[in-house]
Amino acid sequence: MKNTKTMTITMIALMTAILCILAPISIPLSTVPISLGTFGVYLCAAILGPKDGIICVLIYLMLGLVGIPVFAEGMAGFGVLAGPTGGYLIGYLVIAFFTGFFTKKWGKNPFIVFLGMVIGTIGCYLIGTIWLGLQLNLGVWQALMAGVIPFIPGDIIKMVACTVISLPVRKQIKVYLEVGK
Repeated sequence: MKNTKTMTITMIALMTAILCILAPISIPLSTVPISLGTFGVYLCAAILGPKDGIICVLIYLMLGLVGIPVFAEGMAGFGVLAGPTGGYLIGYLVIAFFTGFFTKKWGKNPFIVFLGMVIGTIGCYLIGTIWLGLQLNLGVWQALMAGVIPFIPGDIIKMVACTVISLPVRKQIKVYLEVGK
């Protein structure tokens, strides 16, 4: 008999590690760097579902908060979360929820999974852009130009890649683990 609790904890740890490895990989671009953090969040949630995907993001945020350099460009600490890009990091929770929820409900349809990623990303953009605008005293258009518009093409590519990768991986993991609690 398989110990599903142990396997669930192991999968959360593994996916959190993947997120922590991917997120610091970034291209500096003005105030908000382009990172693979969103790709890592998409993967965590699409493979593990909403609850465990959110747990991965919470662990990731806590690791960064205590000083482990897991945020974009190898940054860490409270200053990053409280700074101009902190809203986007908090928005990762929204991505994890919607990606995981849509995958759990309609995981066999890649278009619906992709839609969940899009909705989650819009939520992340909303939280992050409001936060960025307030932190830097930017108008709506300035905040969108700094924190959203340049990232849309890359995020679409990351969502497509994650949809292609995550669905077969999730299918294989379901053989060993109850996914998407």
